[in-house]
Amino acid sequence: MHHDSPIDPFSGDPADPASVLGDDDISEPLSPEEREEVLADLEDLEMFRALLEIRGVRGLVVDCDDCDEPHYFSWDLLAGNLRHLLDVGQTRMHEPAFNPDPASYVSWDYARGFADGVLGADDVEDEPGKR
Repeated sequence: MHHDSPIDPFSGDPADPASVLGDDDISEPLSPEEREEVLADLEDLEMFRALLEIRGVRGLVVDCDDCDEPHYFSWDLLAGNLRHLLDVGQTRMHEPAFNPDPASYVSWDYARGFADGVLGADDVEDEPGKR
């Protein structure tokens, strides 16, 4: 059985620390525009993975504004987080990865530039008289 997210260790526990969260902590559903942006991010992520995973890239690194630390996300975890955002309307709580190899992760901007370069090179090769 494949899970997009880790199993909640407090599921069904009456002492669940999340039980202290009030209704103010429950987010609104995403607007149609926000949903479209997240869906576009998921499509981009699939493309980035297809292009970069075969080159040894394990996922993306994101600079966290909350804790000022880089967070390393595997392809599956990041896709699961984006799907969670679509379903719930907010991101998950996060923890820093355990001992990631920063050389195995790239930023979203790097992945975007790489994809644009690959797709641009394909466009040039498809033009008549170009090689």
